[in-house]
Amino acid sequence: MSPMNISRRGALLAGAIGAVSVPLMAGQAFADVGNKNAMVYIDPGHGGSDTGATGHGLVEKDLCLDIALQTRDMLVAKGGVDVRMSRTDDATLSLDARTNDANSWGAALFVSIHINAGGGTGFESYRYPSAGEPTVGYHNTLHPAILGAMNSHAGVVDRGPKTANFHVLRESAMPAILTENLFIDQADDAGKLADPGFITATARGHADGIAQIFGL
Repeated sequence: MSPMNISRRGALLAGAIGAVSVPLMAGQAFADVGNKNAMVYIDPGHGGSDTGATGHGLVEKDLCLDIALQTRDMLVAKGGVDVRMSRTDDATLSLDARTNDANSWGAALFVSIHINAGGGTGFESYRYPSAGEPTVGYHNTLHPAILGAMNSHAGVVDRGPKTANFHVLRESAMPAILTENLFIDQADDAGKLADPGFITATARGHADGIAQIFGL
């Protein structure tokens, strides 16, 4: 991936460049299973005209959606949690549309799912730099759950929990975590991301970590 594309991707995450907003329909991507205290907003990164990172025949927006949809279905199957998604198909959404929707809905947790790029390898996750509890505790629960599920299928490098001034972390009114699930432009990582079993394991890690956060 070229430095220009990597820079643009970082700007999109930080909110410096916005995509065209598509209004969300009432009730879009909403599954109500009864516990109003466990309202989880899942945000598949990018979408539509914003492909995100690409590499080795893979496209970030598609992988993010696959992981997010499977995560939603696993959470709904567990019960005890309400799930809303920013998108359930290949829609173009601004970053503001995502955080505004989550804030208006009153989510208790915002999880944004991404695939990394830029010459590294492995899994990392982010919270906002000044975030305190319960965000720190949620982050420290979700990160190892995802990593453990990934490693149950194929070994990955742990790049650790980190902080960053990304739009979805900064503008969400609830605890928010962004996951970067391997590097699409690194051959070994891309091979794992091309494996449907690894994608399902990654989704299971997200679902299990969220369930742990809410004591489900």
